[in-house]
Amino acid sequence: MNSAFPFSAIVGQDDMKLALTLTAIDPKIGGVLAFGDRGTGKSTAIRALADLLPKVDVVKGCPVNSEQMDQVPDWVKTIQSTIISINTPVVDLPLGVSADRVTGALDIERALVDGVKEFQPGLLAKANRGYLYIDEVNLLEDHIVDLLLDVAQSGTNTVEKEGLSITHPSRFILIGSGNPEEGELRPQLLDRFGLSVEVRTPQTIMDRVDVIKRRDEFDRDPEAYCNKWAAENAKVRNIILEGRERLGSVKMSDQMLEICAEICVAMGSDGLRGELTLLKTARAFAALQGDLTVHNDHIKRIAPMALSHRLRRDPLDDTGSTVRVERTLNAVLG
Repeated sequence: MNSAFPFSAIVGQDDMKLALTLTAIDPKIGGVLAFGDRGTGKSTAIRALADLLPKVDVVKGCPVNSEQMDQVPDWVKTIQSTIISINTPVVDLPLGVSADRVTGALDIERALVDGVKEFQPGLLAKANRGYLYIDEVNLLEDHIVDLLLDVAQSGTNTVEKEGLSITHPSRFILIGSGNPEEGELRPQLLDRFGLSVEVRTPQTIMDRVDVIKRRDEFDRDPEAYCNKWAAENAKVRNIILEGRERLGSVKMSDQMLEICAEICVAMGSDGLRGELTLLKTARAFAALQGDLTVHNDHIKRIAPMALSHRLRRDPLDDTGSTVRVERTLNAVLG
C-alpha cells in the first residue's frame, strides 16, 4: 500500500508542485528548497513526488544503484549480474543524523563477530541517482552541511577511516524544506539548490476547507484515497515522461540567453549559476508546456523560483526577494 498522500490531490501550492515537476523533467536543474509556514504541505508534496518519478534500471543488490555491472564499486562483494527496474530513490536525511550514517562506515557488528572489515553504506549511497530530502534543512548541523557540500560538488563520496578507503558515486537531487522563522540557511548550501519557492498557508476559506476534507479522507483510509487519485497521478507521471522526451528538442535563442543575462545583471546576481539555472528551468518549463522554443512567458513564470534565493541582501529594500525578482522582470521584459 502506498502511504504517501497523492501528489495530484494537494490543494494549491502551485509553485512548489511546479518546481518539483521541473526537476523531475530535468534533474540537471538541481534541487528544490521549499521554505514557508509550518503545516502547509511541504513534506507532503516532496514525499508524494516519489510516486510520480520514472523507474530507474539498477544492478540487483548494488548498494549504490549502479546502472551497469562495470559501474559497481570494487568494494561490493556479493552482487548479481541482473538488471532490474526500481522506483527512483527518495531518501530522508533526518536531523541529528551522525556523519557515519550519512557517509557510511565500518560494519562494527561484522568486524566484531567475524573479524572482517566491511563497509556499511550510508544515506549518500542509497540516494545515488535519486533524491535526498532534508526536512528542517536550516537546522542541519554544520559538519553535516560540510559533508553534503563536498559530495554535491564532486558527485563522489569518499570514506577514509578505521582502515577503510572507500569511494563511490553519489549524485542526487537535493530537496530541502523548512520554516525561515527557525533559522536561516548557510549561503553555501543555499546556492546548491537550483530552485527556491515560498510556501504560504491557503488564504481562502474554500481552499482551507478543501485541504481539511482531503486530508481527513486520506487519514481515514489511505489505500482507498490513493486509489481514488491514481488516475490523476498517472496523468502527471505521463506529463513528466513526455516532458523528458521533449526536453532535448527545446531550443533557446541567443536573444533569450541575452535576456537571462540582463535579468541577472539587473539583480546583481553573483556568478553565472543564475543564468544557467534560468536556461535549464525555462527549457524544462517549455518542454512541460509542449513548446519547442523558449519565449518570454516561460522565463517570466520560472524566474522567481530560479533567482529569488540568489539575491544580495539590500538593507535599503525591505521587499521580499520574489517581489524584487518580479520588479526586475517587469523592467527588463515589460
